[in-house]
Amino acid sequence: MPQARPRQYEPAKSIQKNAGTVLYLDLMKRCLTNWIYADMEDRPFDPRARAEGRNWPRPPAHTMIGLKRLDNVQFCVEEVLTNAVPGDLIETGVWQGGATIFMRAILKAHGVKDRRVWVADSFEGLPRPNARQYPHDSGDRHHTYKELAVPLEQVMANFERYDLLDEQVHFLKGWFRDTLPTAPIEKLAVIRLDGDMYESTMDGLVHLYPKLSRGGYIIVDDYGAIFACRQAVSDYRRAHRITERIRRIDWTGVCWQRC
Repeated sequence: MPQARPRQYEPAKSIQKNAGTVLYLDLMKRCLTNWIYADMEDRPFDPRARAEGRNWPRPPAHTMIGLKRLDNVQFCVEEVLTNAVPGDLIETGVWQGGATIFMRAILKAHGVKDRRVWVADSFEGLPRPNARQYPHDSGDRHHTYKELAVPLEQVMANFERYDLLDEQVHFLKGWFRDTLPTAPIEKLAVIRLDGDMYESTMDGLVHLYPKLSRGGYIIVDDYGAIFACRQAVSDYRRAHRITERIRRIDWTGVCWQRC
């Protein structure tokens, strides 16, 4: 049986930012963080905290990462589009789906139809820590936070609200240790890891980083806030002799470009 021809990725023809694209993506960021209707929330709105993703907004917010990290998502995705870096986009750990909804919005805004957005999550919250195998997760309590367990159906409905649920969006339901090793992903141009724990972060690095194209970006959401996540990144980079400079996004998020 002949092998399928690899997909060719062309530079996005509309990556030059016209006023409509700029306004659409800016409005998307403000809607996803619920900046627009923040005065209707049941607690005082702190613009600085929301911009930096320092608080935990309740729905109708669809992301908790703040404007600065959404700006970073936009920068990374538009860079790989401009430079025709091969691969799809993925986030591991999506909560309400906001960051992946925004990834899909960026592709739509620039008329990109040859890339997919992968939405990876258990949709049941975080796993219990396996302290024997991952000592850095000892005592982790993320599995007790019921607010992190957002059902797949709810995340799909959130995509649909923005008219962004289509054939370019693919969902990977289950623990990362089960779904990522066999995920039918050929190449990645942007990886966003938001798994909080050492195990979840390491699963993403082990199974996805080898698929990251040269010139692509990897983003780690919890690097500054959670020691176990930062340790997983350090251990993986050391083991694989990764020397690309880590760039700080805000108080917790970081990224680097694979050279």
